[in-house]
Amino acid sequence: MIFLELFITFFQIGLFGFGGGYGMLSLIQGEVVHNHGWLTTSEFTDIVAISQMTPGPIGINSATYCGYTAVHNAGFGYGMSILGSVTATFALVLPSLILMILIAKVLLKYMNTPAVQSVFSGLRPAVVGLLAAATLLLMTAENFSAPDINPWQFWISCFLFAASFIGTMYFKINPIRMICYSGFAGLVLLY
Repeated sequence: MIFLELFITFFQIGLFGFGGGYGMLSLIQGEVVHNHGWLTTSEFTDIVAISQMTPGPIGINSATYCGYTAVHNAGFGYGMSILGSVTATFALVLPSLILMILIAKVLLKYMNTPAVQSVFSGLRPAVVGLLAAATLLLMTAENFSAPDINPWQFWISCFLFAASFIGTMYFKINPIRMICYSGFAGLVLLY
């Protein structure tokens, strides 16, 4: 039953997840953590971190890891957990595959019409909103701690967040370097 639920859930996310993988993160978290309870917030945060560090699109990587972890947490063994990964990944990619096959020729034919341009203009703010939601959903006490629980971890986490944002946005530091720097700083300062 969990495989059918995984397929339906990730198919819906793939169908309605505009803006790429980062835009899908809030949808994935809402479904796997809050609606179905397959993962904890902490597990999801770890999955996002691993998905960013591994090669490939973050949405697909997240689906793969979420499928594996959901099936594993449900008490199934290694082989079935692999099947969960395949199910979630395939379900996430399937809507895009179907839609691209169906609309490729139509879109090329009508790309420069005012109606199509208006649709894309309307989607841009929605994508920015989904990215902002994904960022805000990951800013929890589990990830940043809280000033009254562990002030040292909270302020170091806020500093690393701000430094990463400023470093990539204004100083154009490679995001891979920022991940390495932040990981090293977290290891040194929070251990």
